[in-house]
Amino acid sequence: MAFLVSPGVQVKETDLTNVVPAVATSIGAIAGAFAKGPVSSVTTISSEEDLVKIFGKPGTTSASYENWFCAANFLQYGNSLRVVRAESAVLNAGANSGILIRDDDHYEQSFRGGEGSHGEWAARTAGTWGNSLGVDICATATAYEQVISSSSLTVGEDAAGSTEIAVDDIDLADNVIAVGDIVSFFTNSAGTTAVAGEAGKEYEVTAVNTSTNVMTIRKLDDPNGGGTHNIIPDNSFVKRKWRFYDLFDSAPGTSPWSTQNSKGTADELHVVVYDKTGAITGFDVDVAGQRTSAVIERFAAMSKHPNAKTPQGNSNFYPDVIFANSEQIYWCDHPSAASNWGTDISSGTAFTAIDAPIVDALTGGTDDYALTNGELSIAYNKFDDSEINDVNLIIGGSSSIAADTQANYDTHGTMLITLAEARLDAIAFISPHRAATVGVAASNTQKTNVVNAAATLPSSSYAVLDSGYKYMYDKYADVYRYVPLNGDIAGLCARNDAVAEVFFSPAGFNRGVLRGAIKLSFNPNQAERDDLYQARVNPVVNFPGQGVTLFGDKTALTTPSAFDRINVRRLFIVLEKAISTASKFQLFEVNDAFTRARFKNLVEPFLRDIQGRRGIEDFQVVCDATNNTGEVVNRNEFVADVFVKPNRSINFISLNFIATRSGVAFSEVGGA
Repeated sequence: MAFLVSPGVQVKETDLTNVVPAVATSIGAIAGAFAKGPVSSVTTISSEEDLVKIFGKPGTTSASYENWFCAANFLQYGNSLRVVRAESAVLNAGANSGILIRDDDHYEQSFRGGEGSHGEWAARTAGTWGNSLGVDICATATAYEQVISSSSLTVGEDAAGSTEIAVDDIDLADNVIAVGDIVSFFTNSAGTTAVAGEAGKEYEVTAVNTSTNVMTIRKLDDPNGGGTHNIIPDNSFVKRKWRFYDLFDSAPGTSPWSTQNSKGTADELHVVVYDKTGAITGFDVDVAGQRTSAVIERFAAMSKHPNAKTPQGNSNFYPDVIFANSEQIYWCDHPSAASNWGTDISSGTAFTAIDAPIVDALTGGTDDYALTNGELSIAYNKFDDSEINDVNLIIGGSSSIAADTQANYDTHGTMLITLAEARLDAIAFISPHRAATVGVAASNTQKTNVVNAAATLPSSSYAVLDSGYKYMYDKYADVYRYVPLNGDIAGLCARNDAVAEVFFSPAGFNRGVLRGAIKLSFNPNQAERDDLYQARVNPVVNFPGQGVTLFGDKTALTTPSAFDRINVRRLFIVLEKAISTASKFQLFEVNDAFTRARFKNLVEPFLRDIQGRRGIEDFQVVCDATNNTGEVVNRNEFVADVFVKPNRSINFISLNFIATRSGVAFSEVGGA
């Protein structure tokens, strides 16, 4: 510190209250193919409801449901899962054709400015789900509501119950009646005096024949459909309305912001996003009585002006509002006829009028569940930076993507192990490939298949292998399916951390019982479990009356070591991660006795706490001149040796029962 020039008091503060921080231990990670959701980016979810909302429901093939259920099964035990949807041949549905928009960042970088010719809209995420979306724009008061001109009167008197009404010049551009329009009948051109008995009666247009000038109608929002309520006389006037007019308070006009700032007129528009097929909501907009039930989102009184603001000061420019608030669509371009939309126009200038609703049916969305191992590797590599993505439990999901073979299983499993070992703070959970156990009748053959598959994987304490698949109920399809166990095993580790400690084993009847398992594809007996255990595979066993249980806690390490147990590996991950995080605060400090003592005082209470919680038997921290020699100091290095004796889990119990003769004291019996 600076020296005082004259007498005085200078205060200096030293903080010796630093502690070793807590670190996460229960964050799962999975990559794979899904029905929807962002592509090639990491998304954190906390529940099965989030999984459905963001990534859609499971498909009907093993390639389309295995990863999904592995994720869902993990969420039965833990509440933090990071998901990456792998990039493959998937496309977002668009107004013109399919287009890949990976996520919000990709959209902002490449599409938000209206780049390219992609039409007005694209589905928010890739997948065939987007092909069900319809988007309507109502951009003028005329598009909202109009009495069509006197040249378009009804032709002939139509009896009550008529479903086909002839109209003069129905095909004229300035008198358009379109499918979906809502029509009613009047005796005057102002549309104020209804045909007798027709006051308040409205009809939905279901078809238009421009050759014969005939429109087909049905009663509005009536599940039974049906025709007119009353006789429609000849030369009645037709009033048409936008099909979704009643979802809004009024027709689009000029916004208060534009009026106040002299920024042009007729800048407002309404947008509705709806399910045109019923695949999303269960309601089909084209089915009688389900017009508004199929609506997913609606946006009122947005502006065509790029600088428009809401009363709260937020952007009211319609591409911005859609980007910030829609869960279904991206804006991609203004309608081709809208020559000045999105421009800063002055007072007295009107935005281009489009006097008919603009109807877009999105198409071209595609799915792709046939991932290659290369595509999957790229997706899992989104987790390779431990400083950016904090994950602890890497879920293998579907155990062979490209094809259900041992060779692809080897590639898949090795990829996961490589990722875990590169991070050094996570464990990969891997199930055998499907054909090893599912549909294989002989138990001994199943065992041999699993052992052979495990033998292809490298030795590692950062991987956990299980023995097969569980049979579980798929409530979304109302069927039972075989699903890999790795999501459950990773989930048991997460649950273990919640009910016990990270350094306890997640196996056995106390903490290793799986949920939702009807049966197993392979239920190994004792002899088979012996072979599996020697092959580094943790058996999952269905014990009658006791549940389906993880009955092993080995890692995939081949060398006999403390690290061949899950609880020891996870203990050291916690110790290493927590202490290394705390050690960052020693960087750029002076390497002297004070700094070393402060480091020991930081670490030892942490280890003592772990010891008190039964995680370790004993420990010692060496950080002094013996390991921080002059040569070490001169290299700007700092060395600390942390010796730890981990506690071990019980894998084998010996119970010795000894019968003795009456009258013999137990102290006299050898070995007693």
